[in-house]
Amino acid sequence: MLVYPLYLVVLERMKRIIFTAILVSCQYLNVSAQELDKSKSYEVVCVGFYNLENLFDTIADPDTLKILQDEFTPDGPKQFTSARYYQKLTNLAKVIADMGSETTPDGPAVLGVCEIENREVLEDLVAMPAIAERDYQIVHYHSPDRRGIDVALLYQAKYFNYESSATFTVKDENDPNFITRDQLLVSGTIGGEKFHFMVAHWPSRRGGQKKSAPKRAMAAEVGKYIMDSLEVNDPGSKFIYMGDLNDDPVSPSLKKVLGTEGKIDRVEEGDLYNPMEDLFKKGIGTLAWRDNWNLFDQFVCSSTLVETGSQFDSYKYFNAKVHNADYLKNPEGSFKGYPFRSYVGPNWQGGYSDHFPVYLYLIRER
Repeated sequence: MLVYPLYLVVLERMKRIIFTAILVSCQYLNVSAQELDKSKSYEVVCVGFYNLENLFDTIADPDTLKILQDEFTPDGPKQFTSARYYQKLTNLAKVIADMGSETTPDGPAVLGVCEIENREVLEDLVAMPAIAERDYQIVHYHSPDRRGIDVALLYQAKYFNYESSATFTVKDENDPNFITRDQLLVSGTIGGEKFHFMVAHWPSRRGGQKKSAPKRAMAAEVGKYIMDSLEVNDPGSKFIYMGDLNDDPVSPSLKKVLGTEGKIDRVEEGDLYNPMEDLFKKGIGTLAWRDNWNLFDQFVCSSTLVETGSQFDSYKYFNAKVHNADYLKNPEGSFKGYPFRSYVGPNWQGGYSDHFPVYLYLIRER
């Protein structure tokens, strides 16, 4: 396959570094639906999301579910020692370093994460040698989740100018004992353009998909409320809702509650575009269960990010990918090809996560 070369020039502009694609090939970026004018240059920004699968430290937290206190300690059944903790950090940092690196050497300018215990584990993660030079900043709030896991946003200040953040709680008025992760909203600018990023981790399918579906519908309603509010209070702004939604792009929580559209040429003003739907229909997933692939890790984009015509005079969505490199896959056994996990039950595997990460590109003409 012929692939046009991609030359990246580092420019100092507006107190940030912009990687400019002098020649961009649609084949190189794995996009067939959109064509670029190869005589023009483009600024490329990468946005990612990664479920870090139980990134706990080795210290028991009294606010964390008792079973996890016992498991993720050196004396627990998982024998989660400092050596294993730093091995997991090293592994995750490698993945983050690789995400989108074929086009943007600095990888994700903005990275949503979930299944992290606290801010301290993120501070340890961003200090790992593979990504330390990126100087990721952290936006994190403690969630009331009983497992003790939160969502957070990492960003590189040379690309994203942070302005504000807030969290939103998912409640079930009929079940006062229901507790799950808060949803995070982070606002700022990229290259002078206003952006809002939301990070979510919807309730799991524990107890069965059908029984747990109403909980995810509630989480979707909170997400819809946030996005509707942005359209009213900051019209014309651009936003991306990302997370481990524990549902596929074609699930009712996405199609009916959020009202997502999966075909880019059908997106109209005010619609929500889900680029992961097309990948899912092609059989691409981010996690596997009983020989079936799911694509729970998703992006939902505002219509203001969908290119109309051939002009990319402001940042627009260009392409989405699942980062499923071979080293992230289980190399052998009955789970060969599945995501290579840190643990299977109490047994240390030395892998990465039970989810593949995802990322997308935003581009605009320089």
